[in-house]
Amino acid sequence: MTVSITDVARAAGVSASTVSRALRGQAGVSDEVRAQITAVATRLGYTASRSASSLASGRTFTIGVVAPYIGRWFFGSVLDAAERVFSAAGYDVLLYNLGSPETRKRFFTKMPVRKRVDAVLSLLIPDEEESAALRSLGVPLASTVGSARPGFTVVGIDDRAGAESAVRHLVNLGHRRIGMISGESGPLHWTTPVERRQAYLDVLADAGIEHDPALEANGDYTVEGGERAMTELLAVSRPPTAVFAQSDEMAMGALRALRRHRLKVPDDVSVVGFDDHELADVVGLTTVAQPVAGQGAEAARLLLRQLDEPDAEPAGHVQMPIRLVLRETTAPPCPRGPQ
Repeated sequence: MTVSITDVARAAGVSASTVSRALRGQAGVSDEVRAQITAVATRLGYTASRSASSLASGRTFTIGVVAPYIGRWFFGSVLDAAERVFSAAGYDVLLYNLGSPETRKRFFTKMPVRKRVDAVLSLLIPDEEESAALRSLGVPLASTVGSARPGFTVVGIDDRAGAESAVRHLVNLGHRRIGMISGESGPLHWTTPVERRQAYLDVLADAGIEHDPALEANGDYTVEGGERAMTELLAVSRPPTAVFAQSDEMAMGALRALRRHRLKVPDDVSVVGFDDHELADVVGLTTVAQPVAGQGAEAARLLLRQLDEPDAEPAGHVQMPIRLVLRETTAPPCPRGPQ
């Protein structure tokens, strides 16, 4: 039996118009009520009538998503949260994985999404030429990475403030030899490693700590990379007593390297990460928490709102909250440790 929007409204105890607004990401519905309605719609198996809606609106009811590294936790979490919002509103997702320079160049040259999608969610940072190509589609655009850019609604965090809180925490504990495990911007134009590194340098300078290039290592934003980078840092003549890893996955790799070298955390080396990965609490990792899934869901809701209210002003840049979460991997430096 086909489930109607009236059935969802009756089961959720709200009006049909409220169900419609909630599932389409429109304003006027609280997060709690929206979550309740989404859960009821999913339980009942409700889907909007695609053919009727398409004829009435001229839409494809498909959202294009361009992303790199969809197998990595951050991008997978953002994509999963966004897809749930789109699906609840009756939209399909057309995913383009642009993890290599070749596929990225081919995508922006041919623009296969043209006339196939109603909006685009970008999980990568387009350069000026790529941004112009996306704007030429004439559809709402949103992103969850990078800073504000013309024509896009960007949902993100203050990377510099988050990294500053992590490094300052280590300084306040009394650490002076503070290492950093980072990633590289590379050909994908990432601003995250640049912003977080600058924060690291700024906090060291403010604390009167001389920067030592030997205390920086590239971890490629992976667990394996973090383990390799931590091993490099332990090999320097005066290894760090504390390490800031620009992602939790790299921090977990660092913890594995320290355990392999029979060093105790935080007695011998303190470690702080960034993200609040779903396993961060399991390993007791001190980290900077950011709402990863929340960014994907919010970007999706804002795209749907633009589709339903085309004359409304786009949200522009939306900054999500971050916070330092203290767990068991950070402590003052041990007197016997290297300083």
